[in-house]
Amino acid sequence: MKLSKKHIRNLILVVIGLVLLNLFGSNFYHRFDLTQDNRYTLSEAAKETIATANSPIVIEVFLKGSYPPEFRRLAAETRQLLEEFKAYNPNISYEFINPLEDEDDPQAIQQQLFQMGLKPAQVEVKESGKLSTELVYPWALAYYNEKAVKISLLQNQLGATSEERVNSSIQNLEYAFADGFNKLTNPKSKKVAVLKGNGQLDDRYIADFFSTLREYYYIAPFTLDSAAVAPKRTLEQLNTFDLLVAARPTEAFSDSEKYILDQYTMNGGASLWLVDATETQRDSISDKTFAFGKDLNLTDFFFKYGVRINPNLVKDVFSAPIVLATGRENESQYNRYPWFFSPLSTSGNNHPIVTNIEAVKFGNASAIDTLPNALDKTILLSTSPMSKIVGLPYEIDLDKEIPENLKVVNEGPDPSEYSAGELPLAVLLEGEFPSVFTNRIKPFSLSEDKTKSSPTKMVVISDGDIIANQMDGNRPLELGFDRMTNTFYGNKEFLLNTVNYLLDDSGLINIRTKEIAVPFLDPQRTSEERSKWQLINILLPLGLLALFGIVFTYLRRRKYAR
Repeated sequence: MKLSKKHIRNLILVVIGLVLLNLFGSNFYHRFDLTQDNRYTLSEAAKETIATANSPIVIEVFLKGSYPPEFRRLAAETRQLLEEFKAYNPNISYEFINPLEDEDDPQAIQQQLFQMGLKPAQVEVKESGKLSTELVYPWALAYYNEKAVKISLLQNQLGATSEERVNSSIQNLEYAFADGFNKLTNPKSKKVAVLKGNGQLDDRYIADFFSTLREYYYIAPFTLDSAAVAPKRTLEQLNTFDLLVAARPTEAFSDSEKYILDQYTMNGGASLWLVDATETQRDSISDKTFAFGKDLNLTDFFFKYGVRINPNLVKDVFSAPIVLATGRENESQYNRYPWFFSPLSTSGNNHPIVTNIEAVKFGNASAIDTLPNALDKTILLSTSPMSKIVGLPYEIDLDKEIPENLKVVNEGPDPSEYSAGELPLAVLLEGEFPSVFTNRIKPFSLSEDKTKSSPTKMVVISDGDIIANQMDGNRPLELGFDRMTNTFYGNKEFLLNTVNYLLDDSGLINIRTKEIAVPFLDPQRTSEERSKWQLINILLPLGLLALFGIVFTYLRRRKYAR
């Protein structure tokens, strides 16, 4: 059979078209994200973290194995996200592994992973009416130029199911990997001063937070001790830092110290204040604990900037529990009781500092008032609507507080008593700050006394203990972990986001506002309709195949019967 000229021409055109299509595809490569929530579209901030990586970034993901369905979903979303990073920068490679697979001594590997800070997650799996426990390591390790970082893939959520935790974790995946890549590829440049000399928290109680912060920024202690003898030099030294952190000062600030801090703000310095407006003391005679107001000589300082930390205590029905021992010696039992002086604060706004983080635990916090001025104010965290204000001095008596709290929890709060509404506990200030010492006598003279700052930021928090980690002997525990209840709170994540935002590293935390809708199966409906859908999946294909065979046989017989 000879081909006609028309057939040859068409064949040549097809070959030429295929060649041109391949050339176009290889030179004009593009990935299309057809999802409604753009879950597979990397943000510009995430791309910037790997844009300068000119050598391999190797990633090991510990999500290989027979895991529950929700963790298989997390593994699939992680794989897809890493494909997007790899498409943008081919130097990225990844591998999914099971750290306990084919190991002679899995317990030794588990201990080694624990020492590296890679803690497993125990998840309960309910399938066909049977309940089992699975051990999952939701972590990744990334390596680049002899540097390594660990990346947590699973978010902690109070009272959440495994599906809810995984859903939240998928929301956080892009930020988790972008943050890890940022640590690997971008050198540190900004400096953080940790204020000392005014009775701030001891180093061991802020060790975990600042050891983590050291991965991003240079950290150094800074004292105002020389403010009285060499204030100008002290201010010059302080101005070399980009951020000042005051972690629960307990001693009053002098006017010279306040003037230095004020002029530091006037020069554009950002600051994070964690301040207690109260203190507790135990009376040696009556053996009772009382809460009193604390004067740090900072009232006018914050008042000028537009906030006021009130000398009071807040009680919140939505609070963290306290663990108390009952009984004696061997008969002792540890029970949890509601403790309204420890509010658990979450935020409903979409500010990147507080988006997709766990509840933050406060302790003996005070209410903050915001005052009108030109600065922009954002309430980051507040109490729940069911709260009340307690005036000072106040006796904190466990024997009275616990029964009252139990009554409120069991019977519901008294609307007339717990009706203070949402009381601000953490406030962000942004803009051009007015000087505290405008039209006032200065403690010392400066060649350039500024009365208005360049645009800068400040966060004021009415509890100094939210930055304090608990101790296990001499070992600091991770910030946000309560060893008595074995619960993780969002203190560390909140403060890290706060520091990043104050230092204008808001590109990464803006990724947190990205919303991803992850559909999960209804476990109850799945269990009830399991048999029905199994039959449908088995019988429907067989039925269609049989119908096709009958029709095909009938048509064939009809054709050849003629």
